[in-house]
Amino acid sequence: MENFKSGFVSIVGRTNVGKSSLLNDLVGQKVASVVNKPQTTRTAIRAIVNRENSQIIFLDTPGIHKPKSKLGNTMNDTAWGSIGDCDVLLFVIEATSDEIGKGDRMILEKIKEAKVNTILIINKIDLVKKEQILKLIECYKDEYHFQAIIPVSAIKQCDIEVILEKIEKNLKEGPAYYDKEEYTDQTLRDLASETIREKALKLLQEEVPHGLFVEIEKMKRSKTREKEPIYNIEATIFCLRDSHKGIIIGKNGGMLKRIGTYARQDLEKMLETKVNLKLWVKVKEDWINDDQFVKKFRFTE
Repeated sequence: MENFKSGFVSIVGRTNVGKSSLLNDLVGQKVASVVNKPQTTRTAIRAIVNRENSQIIFLDTPGIHKPKSKLGNTMNDTAWGSIGDCDVLLFVIEATSDEIGKGDRMILEKIKEAKVNTILIINKIDLVKKEQILKLIECYKDEYHFQAIIPVSAIKQCDIEVILEKIEKNLKEGPAYYDKEEYTDQTLRDLASETIREKALKLLQEEVPHGLFVEIEKMKRSKTREKEPIYNIEATIFCLRDSHKGIIIGKNGGMLKRIGTYARQDLEKMLETKVNLKLWVKVKEDWINDDQFVKKFRFTE
């Protein structure tokens, strides 16, 4: 197709600014876990938007933060590395500040070094007055030549179209890298693992820190006695210490059952078939500093 455009778009920002929610809205499918807690995204997630004259490949990255473990360092390396290695950058910030904060300043300096085409997304504008948003826009306009500055709150369809059009405008002619039916390069195992972890994080609230890791031990499609298709999934939730294990399991196994129920419901919608989900909980002390575990979160091309 003549004049067809394609390219890679990285989404960067501090933790908990709404990058994953933005990605899901842009793609129109749930490809990234969304939890109102920092450091939910641990590795780069690719998602694909196919338009009439373009294919946009998004890269959702971990939130940039002050690392306290090898896992934290790996997450930051992934995010920093994505800034110079893309065609267009979406820099997501919160509207709740009237100046450029320390974390955003660090990201901004990296953008300046990379000289990458960047679109600034100012999120959560519903939380502040219009005057504060305008002041923030002026702050950033004085710092860098952004291709566009787009304020958003709860993402509306019109916002999505504006963002996608601005991205498309900054892409070069190129081929489609993925089939039109694809919307992510994650495997079903990846999606299942992230679904279970998301439900655990949501239900456990502040009781267990982010020392959770879910590994899919088995994922097999078969049939029930009634000859209906079903996915049999077995997964292990790893945590950092015995006290966390007890909280995850809960009294009489109640919490683990709730995690399993909510995860199964989401998985059945995603897989469009029945799911038989079995969960176990194991302690892997200090796995966030274990090279064998942490390497699973290193982004590879």
